[in-house]
Amino acid sequence: MKLPATLRTLGYRNFQLFFGGQLISLIGTWMQNIAQSWLVYRLTGSSVLLGAVAFAGQIPIFFLAPLGGIVADRRSRRRIVIATQTASMLLAFALAALTLTGTVHVWHVFVLASSLGAVNAFDIPARQSFQVEMVGKADLMNAIALNSSMFNASRVIGPAIAGILVAAIGEGWCFFLNAVSYLAVITGLLLMNVEERQRGAPGISPWASVMEGFGFVVRNMPVHAILMLLGVVSLAGMPYTTLMPIFADRILHGGPRAMGWLMGCAGVGALGGALRLASRTELKGLGRWLPVASFAFGATLIGFAWSRVFWLSACILVLAGFGMMIEMASSNTLVQSMAPDELRGRVMSVYSMVFMGMAPFGALLAGAAADRFGAPWTVTGSGIVCMAAAFVYWTQLARIRGPARQLIAAQRDPPVEESRRGR
Repeated sequence: MKLPATLRTLGYRNFQLFFGGQLISLIGTWMQNIAQSWLVYRLTGSSVLLGAVAFAGQIPIFFLAPLGGIVADRRSRRRIVIATQTASMLLAFALAALTLTGTVHVWHVFVLASSLGAVNAFDIPARQSFQVEMVGKADLMNAIALNSSMFNASRVIGPAIAGILVAAIGEGWCFFLNAVSYLAVITGLLLMNVEERQRGAPGISPWASVMEGFGFVVRNMPVHAILMLLGVVSLAGMPYTTLMPIFADRILHGGPRAMGWLMGCAGVGALGGALRLASRTELKGLGRWLPVASFAFGATLIGFAWSRVFWLSACILVLAGFGMMIEMASSNTLVQSMAPDELRGRVMSVYSMVFMGMAPFGALLAGAAADRFGAPWTVTGSGIVCMAAAFVYWTQLARIRGPARQLIAAQRDPPVEESRRGR
């Protein structure tokens, strides 16, 4: 049976296994994210420590992602992801055990969060660059969009479940269920039949290898312009999620359940954005979406900051999630479409540094700013910065378009043979 265009990459058996396993695992991941934030808030009541834990969980990506990119370009990406997912599972079990036994302290959360960040520094470049091995370049945009839709479907379900479980039986069971959920993605990866590809020569020094990836980004204006916009939005805009416990509890007076629903609403919007991208069959026009989506995301952050009605805040977050997902997934698609295969892991490690690695600095700044100026003013400032960055990018769009088309044309593959698809 022929699948609709929006779901076309689900015709590949390997991507089917990846999609199903990741969907289950990511629901657990979002449950842990919500429960961990609430655990820190319950133990400390501090916006500064909320930002500090988010910083600890993501700062390793900024420093270690270049090494992750080297490994992704030299070793089997499937095996790397199996190893990183297994390590993540063990860390989740450790946090669950500490919480369920009542022995957890904030420093435990810091240590385990930073350990998970180090694992993700190797997981993200390998997992992102692995997608092209499952579906080929012809369907890469659809694979990225469906992967984003999976991420955000879990973002809808996971926080809602976590909000209910945290309120009913505590954070520890959320951590335990997350640990168990990793078995789904590990099983799917083990069942795949992936052709191992020739990797770059390991004789090159690690430093030279890292600089080769950075050099590609710096030399090519469209790539570094996209990543600069993404970095600013990640630094300024994404930390609003770090302050969500404050909005849910002190401003909207709803507690952990309200926090789960608010995060879920942002996930609904992001899911809609991902499905909108998945319905596209060509890259043309995608570059214009970046500044529009970034500007819209900034504007919705300002609206959310000053809403004092729960249903209005929830509706605004749907729009915020849509804008952020269009910006993030479009950036991912365009960067991967411009990157040569032999540099894909290292280029995606730079993407990881920019997208995930800048967020901890933003989380730390947001926590400190919220402690001094309040959460609403902090999120308002975030929205203004996102809108300004979008305007600057828009003024450069005419210069970016021509070189971007040349890079994309240089990396195109011939049509993928039907034999690569699942039966």
